[in-house]
Parts: sequence; structure tokens; C-alpha cells
Amino acid sequence: MTALFLVLPSVDLAVSDTFYQAGAGFWLSENPFLRALRKSSSVVMGAVLIAAVGAMIQASRGEGHRAAVLARKGGFLLLGFALGPGLLVNGVLKSLWGRPRPVHIQPFGDDVAYEPVWRISEACASNCSFVSGESSSAAWMVAALVLVPRRWRLAVGVPLTLYATLLSLNRIAFGGHFLSDVLLSWSLTALVMGLTWRLVVAAPAVARVRRLAPADAVTA
Repeated sequence: MTALFLVLPSVDLAVSDTFYQAGAGFWLSENPFLRALRKSSSVVMGAVLIAAVGAMIQASRGEGHRAAVLARKGGFLLLGFALGPGLLVNGVLKSLWGRPRPVHIQPFGDDVAYEPVWRISEACASNCSFVSGESSSAAWMVAALVLVPRRWRLAVGVPLTLYATLLSLNRIAFGGHFLSDVLLSWSLTALVMGLTWRLVVAAPAVARVRRLAPADAVTA
């Protein structure tokens, strides 16, 4: 994915250009519905954090394997949020890479040059474009499906994924991020969440099974 945007930076510019009008700028940024959609993300994100903490509290009152797994799932969401949207995206990339936002570059009415993905720049001092923090948080919200019972996951997962996608694309429409900022943010967050799941949920579960399994069953 990175190679695509390095070889064809025009993709970023072309996608952002579809939301830009000379004289009006990124006009969808004034749309009341889209502005409300963006604000709603704080409420949903807070709800997911509360659900994760609630899962850990509920698990602490129970016993056995099911309670242990529930606690790990809550921990997975909290740690994943801290490492993905928190540390990697907002703490490192957005603070250090210095990529200017679409609304600040020359093709879209300002005076800063376009910077490709992964190039460290001084064009932006703080809260920069690469990568999208809100897209990272949106991708993280989808991981909350681990707390949803299996029989309800499809019914909850479809609208939740659509909501997260619209939140992310909203940032492109507003001139706040390039397509590459959004897609790489999703990819990096998915990678962090996958590793966190392996560390917090999957690996402890495997170790527990091995400890409880009979010796002949393990070696068979």
C-alpha cells in the first residue's frame, strides 16, 4: 500500500481534489450532518472505553475460563487503544512526521508543498496529517466487536464498520487528511490490534490449554 502512494502520489491529490472547489475550498466541512457525524465519534469512543472497563470489572466478579477471557478482551481493547491510536499514531507519527494536511497545500489554495507518505518534513509543526488519528480510533472501535456475543456480531458489525468507514472518509472530505493517511492508519492500527490480541488474549489462552491438557494428549 505504501508503494502505491510513493509511486503514484497523484492518487492522493486526485481523491482530495474531488472534494475541493476553487473559491469554496473543502465545502463539505460545513455540512451540518457531517460535522455532527464527526462529533459523535467522541461519544462512541467513550462508550467503547467504558464497555472495555466494564468487561474487566464484570470479569473480576466471576471465576473460571470465561471470566478470564472476558477480562483479557477488555484489556486487549484498552491496551490496543493506548498503543495504536495513542502511542503510535498520535504520539509518534502525527508528532514527528510533519506532513501538511490537504487544506494547507498549494493545489488546494494554500502555500505549502505536498509531501508524500513516510517523508519526514518540517512543513507542519504539530497535529499533522500523517497518519489520521480519527481513522485510527475508528478502526479501533471496530475491534469492540470482541465484546459482542457471536450471535449478534453480524448485526452489530455491519453498521459499526460502516460508521467507522464514514468517520474516516469524512476526514478526506473535510481536507483534513489524504487517502493514504486514512488507509495507512487503518493498516497500522490493525497490525497493532492483531499483535495485542496475540499477546493479551490468544497466547494466554493457548498456554492455559497446554497446562490443563493431559500429557498423552499433548504429545499424541
